[in-house]
Amino acid sequence: MKSVLENRPALAAEVEKVAEVAGYLWQKGWAERNGGNITVNITEYIDDEIKSLPAISEVYQIGAVLPHLKGCYFYCKGTNMRMRDLARRPMENGSIIRILDDCASYVIIADNVVKPTSELPSHLSVHNYLISIGSPYKASVHTHPIELVAMSHSKRFLEKDVATKLLWSMIPETKAFCPRGLGIVPYTLPGSVELADATIAELADYDVVMWEKHGVFAVDCDVMQAFDQIDVLNKSALIYIAAKSMGFEPEGMSDEQMREMSVAFNLPK
Repeated sequence: MKSVLENRPALAAEVEKVAEVAGYLWQKGWAERNGGNITVNITEYIDDEIKSLPAISEVYQIGAVLPHLKGCYFYCKGTNMRMRDLARRPMENGSIIRILDDCASYVIIADNVVKPTSELPSHLSVHNYLISIGSPYKASVHTHPIELVAMSHSKRFLEKDVATKLLWSMIPETKAFCPRGLGIVPYTLPGSVELADATIAELADYDVVMWEKHGVFAVDCDVMQAFDQIDVLNKSALIYIAAKSMGFEPEGMSDEQMREMSVAFNLPK
């Protein structure tokens, strides 16, 4: 069967970026078994021919009414699919979905009937929020970075901005490439409406959100940039843990050094 990606280089490139990131998540040990999810708003790459494609699935309910998603298209990792498999065969381990006019349901249109992740309602709720505020962000990534999750088992790091300031102080690049820091959501049932609502609340101030004892959720303009934010934060966590394992509390950059860098690179104070 002909793939919808054929002769559509821009759309194919976006899906290939998802596949590349999926490979990185697996290689880093952040995507055990079928862990983690990726969704990307690909509406801008959808042409009239794709819009005319019939559904290849039944109609599925989202579980929420998301008015800003009417007529939108998303590439989604499939439920129970592994990142390592998605990295090799993205259209066999993920699918393209169309949000229907009721804004409460969707159908799969390509390439195979691969039902999206069970956390799709949470991801779509975030995308609905991003569109509502005029955000350019199109991609969301949920994964389980080992060192960041380990830090979430300490109550100290769950206090507002404690982890952010510590991680920023470990290496200058962290604040440069993740200038809004790390939001915190206390433990909430995975896939729940409560988790989606809490995540959206944190996204007002942060681009990356830590789910206590679970993982992180990041949004950005594309999937690679969302991955990069998680990657730099986890590098800082690795530096912190490496210093602790050598028997000392790392000094970190001073507040003055971080203020100086913020001015030099025009970052939020």
